Amino acid sequence: QVQLVESGGGLVQAGGSLRLSCVASGRIFRINDMGWYRQAPGKQRELVAIITGGGSTDYVESVKGRFTISRDNANTRVYLQMNSLKPEDTATYYCNAQVKSRTWDSWKDYWGSGIQVTVSS
Repeated sequence: QVQLVESGGGLVQAGGSLRLSCVASGRIFRINDMGWYRQAPGKQRELVAIITGGGSTDYVESVKGRFTISRDNANTRVYLQMNSLKPEDTATYYCNAQVKSRTWDSWKDYWGSGIQVTVSS
């Protein structure tokens, strides 16, 4: 099995910054795309940012220019640098990774348990 563990959330004032981290561990042969999703109360989970195995990135329009996604060279950690935070960024943030546990396995999605980010006005 594969585990994803997020860290770095918390409470911050509007205009502040936070850096989320996610580490993948367990039976991992290769990780492809890694991403961050968020879900606010009463809303659907949305993709915030994604980084492919080749390093290409994409963001939801509302965070472009404020958030930056990156991953380490070992490709087991993904980060989300969040600057100029707004109250509407308040949500539970989830880490996601596409993983092959063995060479012959198909890609499988794994999720972290989520971490709270609260931005006060």
